[in-house]
Amino acid sequence: MPHRAARGSSARPGLFGQGHGRADRDDPARLLRADRPCAGPAHRRIGGKVGYVPGNNAMIFQAMDQGKGDIDVHPDVWLPNQESFTRTYVDGAGTVVLTSHPCEGNQGYCVSKDFTARFNITDIADLGRPEVAAATDSDGNGKGEMWIGAPGWASANVNEVKVRDYGLLDFIEPIRAEESVKTARVKDSIAKGEGHAFDCYKPHAIWYMFEVVMLSEPPYNPEKYKMIQPSDDPDWYNKSHVATKDALKRVQIAWSKSLEGRSPTIAEFLANFQLTADDVSGLAYEISANGRDPAEVAKDSDRVDAMLGL
Repeated sequence: MPHRAARGSSARPGLFGQGHGRADRDDPARLLRADRPCAGPAHRRIGGKVGYVPGNNAMIFQAMDQGKGDIDVHPDVWLPNQESFTRTYVDGAGTVVLTSHPCEGNQGYCVSKDFTARFNITDIADLGRPEVAAATDSDGNGKGEMWIGAPGWASANVNEVKVRDYGLLDFIEPIRAEESVKTARVKDSIAKGEGHAFDCYKPHAIWYMFEVVMLSEPPYNPEKYKMIQPSDDPDWYNKSHVATKDALKRVQIAWSKSLEGRSPTIAEFLANFQLTADDVSGLAYEISANGRDPAEVAKDSDRVDAMLGL
């Protein structure tokens, strides 16, 4: 999936940049985590100039690995979703660094609170009940729809396998579309009192935008969670088996190790950078729902000073 990655020039040695996306995710929460708290201080306090370029995870990690400054920072790495990249560039080559201050990410499936009440939906298995599937069938093809993510998302691949291994394929059609399409559909379905199931996660502004409920799943069990990504094997779908909830995620920032020599102040700032999931969800809501300027929302001079070691 295309993402906005960032690059830029700095008055200091080297270049500063950000790669956006999580093999996944294009949302206000990511925008807040990435653009403003990282890029803002680099521009205002350190003197760097930040720009953004489109890219996907493979391209972003490759650019960080090369260390030429084309893309220096990926501010939204979700693990274990992107372990195929971190194994290669962090653990293997040692050319990319991960922050030691992850934000907790929780991934699951949601429906509106009203829909859960009307159909007594509490668990992912409930989506396979005929009356629930019919209530989420918007195109009349006999199957309900569930948004599983955008094209190119690692988590969408997991969700596609889960729909199969949860025994839902006879009742639910997995749909891939951009996240903006999903958000519009959630809003429309709630306004019309219709059913709609969708991949959801924290941190995200949606928890402040709408009354939604995350469905329960079988507890995470590594013995029932064998996911192979397309980057590892072209036959990933047939070789994967996922019939359990995802483990809690670690949302981290990654940057090119070459920054330590080219822009050590920026590297130190990134190493100290930290936000909680509640920070991100609440502040992202201010951007997406209340229309506040992300730069204004992300200002917190005391916390930024601490991250800069001031």
